[in-house]
Amino acid sequence: MKRICFLCLSFSILFQILSSRQKPNIILFLVDDMGLMDTSVPMLADKQGKPKKHPLNQWYRTPNMERLARQGVRISQFYAQSVCSPTRASLMTGQNSARHRVTQFISPEKKNAGPEDWKWEGLTSRDVTLPSILRSNGYHTIFAGKAHFAPIGYEGEDPTKLGFDINIAGCSFGAPGSYFGEDGYGNLDPKRKRRAIPGLEQYHKTDTFLSEAITLEAKKAVTRSLRIDKPFFLYMSHYAVHSPFQSDPRFIKNYEISKKPRPAKSFATLIEGIDKSLGDLMDHVTDKGVAENTLILFVGDNGSDGPLGDTYGCFSSAPLRGKKGTCYEGGMRVPFIGSWVKAGKENPFKIARNHLHHQQIGTVMDIYSTILEVGGAKNPEGHVVDGFSLRKQLSGQLNPQRPDHFMCHFPHNHRSSYFTSYRKGDWKLIYRYLTTGGKRKSKDPLPKYELYDLGTDPYETNNLALRNRSKVNEMVQLMKRRLQTEKALLPSKVISLK
Repeated sequence: MKRICFLCLSFSILFQILSSRQKPNIILFLVDDMGLMDTSVPMLADKQGKPKKHPLNQWYRTPNMERLARQGVRISQFYAQSVCSPTRASLMTGQNSARHRVTQFISPEKKNAGPEDWKWEGLTSRDVTLPSILRSNGYHTIFAGKAHFAPIGYEGEDPTKLGFDINIAGCSFGAPGSYFGEDGYGNLDPKRKRRAIPGLEQYHKTDTFLSEAITLEAKKAVTRSLRIDKPFFLYMSHYAVHSPFQSDPRFIKNYEISKKPRPAKSFATLIEGIDKSLGDLMDHVTDKGVAENTLILFVGDNGSDGPLGDTYGCFSSAPLRGKKGTCYEGGMRVPFIGSWVKAGKENPFKIARNHLHHQQIGTVMDIYSTILEVGGAKNPEGHVVDGFSLRKQLSGQLNPQRPDHFMCHFPHNHRSSYFTSYRKGDWKLIYRYLTTGGKRKSKDPLPKYELYDLGTDPYETNNLALRNRSKVNEMVQLMKRRLQTEKALLPSKVISLK
């Protein structure tokens, strides 16, 4: 009897080992403040659905993003929230910001103003999170870079409290004190110590740029995961390309002859440093012999904040209107590329090669569902998600079950204040709330409603709200229903929602 039990136990352990080997490795590669156009990869389609290059695609140098795109799928109409913390909570939970209620960027030291019950304290160990589910399904979970999940002194400031086995340089801060190793990433410069990045002491007083230091540590963590014979989930979350716009000296020579302002050149070097990091990780898993079993999902966390032009015009996100923090497409459209590091015939999760998917939207909430499906894990019963698996879209097909709506709900004061942006099909409504004590007063020139037909006017140049009141009323009702479904909080001093 003991022998039988021993054999059963042995087979059980062997099955777990074999199952874990079959699970793919997953890299979620997130770039801070990188908009849809901050890459040499053309993300927009022409009228025939083919990739179309725009001037900003000519300005940036991102050969490894091009390499990833050739091997996989880009989604042209991919949406995030308009600022960072809401997107980061959505990636972790699969929920829209109105539902999880992290609706504003988290201030490390104090509560940002907004509705009384918005989740300013961030994520906690009580929340259902993507890494905790993966860890319970046999994954070694690694966090590297910018966390920004909770304020100082709150549980979620430490990613290991949210399901990660390893934390590399993650803390409460949304921006680094410095990108320079010579400054100790803020630790050695009294002027920058307030935003000093922790845990990279071995690179202090060296010329190792922050993006490079985080990449080197992430590669070491991946190697350790492979040695313990576990599939890994690497959440690679760079502080770049957030301000301060400090030039990465490895790449500045590529932009010196340009007549663009110095901050724009520095921003371009930050982008190129991110591209090198992506290529280094792809090369690393290739050298380790696991390229065919490693999936990369590359995405930005909100629209561009590049120092080019003004906030509401077509500059840093051109030809899209607006930038980070605004209610326009340039504030919430982000790059998305999904690919195996190397295509493998045996992998059941097929991804089309060099394909631009432009017919359907995708959202940051979808990444949660997609990764769970790839990793063979299930969403816990009772946890409501707003995203959908991207499997069909990544295979180059349309997903008939996919909803055609996206909502960005922002009940706070920022570049665009107190608004809900709601897209349904090609129609997009921007609804601005009337508030007491807010910036928007009766003499404010911004209209309460904006209505755009993105099918014919993708750059939001022609507000149809006054000419198509019936469509405005229809969209307002759909928006209200969605707000109710997600139990959204309204601005704290809202006058009306009509």
